[in-house]
Amino acid sequence: MKNLAILCSGFGSNLQAIINSVKKGKIKANIALVLSDKVDSYALVRAKKAGLLFVFADPNSFLDRESYDQYLVKKLKKIKIDYVVLAGFMRIVSPYFIKKFKNKIVNIHPSLLPAFKGTQGIVDALNYGVKVTGVSVHFVNEQLDGGPIILQESIKIQADDTAETLAARIHKLEHKLYPQALKLLIDNKLTVKSGKVLVEREK
Repeated sequence: MKNLAILCSGFGSNLQAIINSVKKGKIKANIALVLSDKVDSYALVRAKKAGLLFVFADPNSFLDRESYDQYLVKKLKKIKIDYVVLAGFMRIVSPYFIKKFKNKIVNIHPSLLPAFKGTQGIVDALNYGVKVTGVSVHFVNEQLDGGPIILQESIKIQADDTAETLAARIHKLEHKLYPQALKLLIDNKLTVKSGKVLVEREK
């Protein structure tokens, strides 16, 4: 069974969606570790409630980003992590980290990439006035929100949407799409070729 490490910084709602999918047997993997860079992250509470191994790793205890990532890699390799799942992890991982887990790091982003990269994807889409936005699950590479896309799904922006109402619908979609993408990954249904993800469909 594949081992997952889920890295979080905040509330951990995507973590909870993944925990639920694993418990139901939809994702046939083991959540071997939940790690947060924030001591007050509610994701750590969720991990504790689920009986999972969890750890707070303080970035301020390290000289720089790469030193921190070297610590993370050492910790993840020690417990034989197969895939790293970023679920609201608000740090940009270093090229060193990416190299050590090439095509094995996945992230979820609240826009239809390559549109509206960065930390304000929902607000940026709303302010720009686009009529459609959505969610993207992608592999992580050295470009910010630029890795090969695994799955995407769109939603329409309503005329009366606020950042809060749009975010609520985006998050609901995330909680559906992320487990779907991880299931494909764990079931060996994904192939990265020429910078694109080929998805093997069920026969």
